[in-house]
Amino acid sequence: MALDSILFIIGSQPITLFDALIAAGALALLLLLVMLIMIWRGHRQRKSDALEGARRTTEMEMRLAELSGSLRSFADHSQGSQAQLSRTLDERLDQVSHRIGAGLNDQSQRTAQSLQNLHERLAVIDTAQKNLTALSSEMISLKDILSNKQTRGAFGQGRMEAIIRDGLPGNAFEFQGTLSNGKRPDCLIKLPDSVLRIVIDAKFPLEAFNALKDAKAEPDVRAAEARLRADVLKHVKDIAEKYLLPGETHETAIMFVPSESIHADLHERFEDVIQKSHRQRVILASPSILMLLVQTLQAIFKDAAMREQAHIIKVEVARLLEDVSRVKERVGDLQRHFGLANADLEKLSVSADKVTKRGLRIESMDLSETEQAQAKPRLVSG
Repeated sequence: MALDSILFIIGSQPITLFDALIAAGALALLLLLVMLIMIWRGHRQRKSDALEGARRTTEMEMRLAELSGSLRSFADHSQGSQAQLSRTLDERLDQVSHRIGAGLNDQSQRTAQSLQNLHERLAVIDTAQKNLTALSSEMISLKDILSNKQTRGAFGQGRMEAIIRDGLPGNAFEFQGTLSNGKRPDCLIKLPDSVLRIVIDAKFPLEAFNALKDAKAEPDVRAAEARLRADVLKHVKDIAEKYLLPGETHETAIMFVPSESIHADLHERFEDVIQKSHRQRVILASPSILMLLVQTLQAIFKDAAMREQAHIIKVEVARLLEDVSRVKERVGDLQRHFGLANADLEKLSVSADKVTKRGLRIESMDLSETEQAQAKPRLVSG
């Protein structure tokens, strides 16, 4: 078949065999080009995939390396932490063991100390029990003493003397001193700057108090109270008549009651007796009240001594003022002497200044000019 033979007609355009071959070649070329493009794209995609795979492989290897390093570091850290934990546990166990040992030792020492204190307290209790036994025997003997009038008076006298001796100087009191009427009270206290003396009587009627304490029935109580009033007021009357001497003793005497409880009972239940005693200028004093009186007398004696010492100090101050006046006069004389010496020193200073100025003038003179001035007249004369 010839190349120019018409194969078919498309519209008004005849298609020859040559045209068909050219179209087929162009189509084959296009297909080949498309195939090449697809092959190139596939190769590029494979290369890109290979690069991406290599990159991912590299990243994976890096991550694996990092993970391996992290795992190694974690393992090392875990091993170090485990070793540190082991050391910490060992130290804590040692500390706990030491504390437990110290606590047990301290507890044993405290227990031993407590047992020792307990033994000491038991010994103190035994001593106190012995003291109570001795005290009970002493109380029995005290009861025997108080039941006897003479021994009771000696007991009251002893307590009163102890209080007076502890609080007053030895020249301020006298025991069993004699008055102008021949009576001898238990104690006489001398007042400073006065001839009057305070009288203290240490005897007291105890039988009525014992009867009142032992009385149970109402008639016995009334009888014991009446006896108590009569005995106390009689003793108060005897003190007022025997010891209150005008111009010799103080206008008030003291009846010493060596029991605080008896004194409190008198003030609580026998106020009329206390009032009558005050009217007869006799004061009932317990040991505490006598101590207060002694403290007051201490202040009085101290004031008297201070007045005496103040007079001595006044005399010494007057003498000191005289000495100060003489010292002042001598200081004035010395000041005048120093004034004259100062004037002489000023004159010497002025003379020294003049000598210094003249020496400076001499030092500043030109000796060569002076020698020339002295040589010229000699040449002329030759």
